[in-house]
Amino acid sequence: MEKMIGFIGGGNMASAIIGGILEAGLAGKDSLLASCKSQNSVDRLVNQFGIFATTDNKEVAKKAEILFLAVKPNMFATVIPEIKDVVGEKQIVVSIAAGQTIEAIEAAFGKEIKLVRVMPNTPALVGAAMSGISPNALVSDEELQEVVAIFESFGEAEVVPESMMDAVIGVSGSSPAYVYMFIEAMADAAVADGMPRAKAYKFAAQAVLGAAKMVLETGEHPGALKDAVCSPGGTTIEAVAKLEESGFRQSVIAAQRACVQKSKDMSKN
Repeated sequence: MEKMIGFIGGGNMASAIIGGILEAGLAGKDSLLASCKSQNSVDRLVNQFGIFATTDNKEVAKKAEILFLAVKPNMFATVIPEIKDVVGEKQIVVSIAAGQTIEAIEAAFGKEIKLVRVMPNTPALVGAAMSGISPNALVSDEELQEVVAIFESFGEAEVVPESMMDAVIGVSGSSPAYVYMFIEAMADAAVADGMPRAKAYKFAAQAVLGAAKMVLETGEHPGALKDAVCSPGGTTIEAVAKLEESGFRQSVIAAQRACVQKSKDMSKN
């Protein structure tokens, strides 16, 4: 690839993306640059990755061929007016902010831009992200594949229509929080049954990781995999019956749909 790739913002997600790019060899240190609000953040990026970093957003926006908007959604109203005059028609702008639609970002720039909206999730920090990617009409197939390659350098990525982006936020963007609660609850139960806390977290987390791998690698329906674990009259079906009694699946569905509705509401503001 070896395009100049710039980041406005240098937080956890930007760091995960930079790390993925470097590890995958998509670009060298000399092809990466970032701007941060504080000098401490600038120093951290320089020390951690050896890339060029500055507090000047315009400098990064001028030089980057692929420009990541890696700041919080509430910062867009400040950052975009600052950089819009130096962003050119050939640059690819990548937004990773929740609640910021393609239409809203285009309007903020006030001109035609190549724009890709992406929703990654926090497992990017351990190279296991799931990212939904939606381009606008000005992004070519080749340019889109360059962006996809970046996000596949630290996990999995799928191109989806923007109409699905709220669902992406519910099913992958926010869902690590639901899974952490599940792991914590399983560990609490194990502790109640006499297992030391550290071991309980390891057993619970590895069980979730293994189950997820089974879904992804076997291609089997999750229901079929569940059925295979549930022996007649056994311990697993007893637990499943208790989860159903408590409305486990309905609770997950209701929570995720509330998340999606919140995302839709944010997009309207």
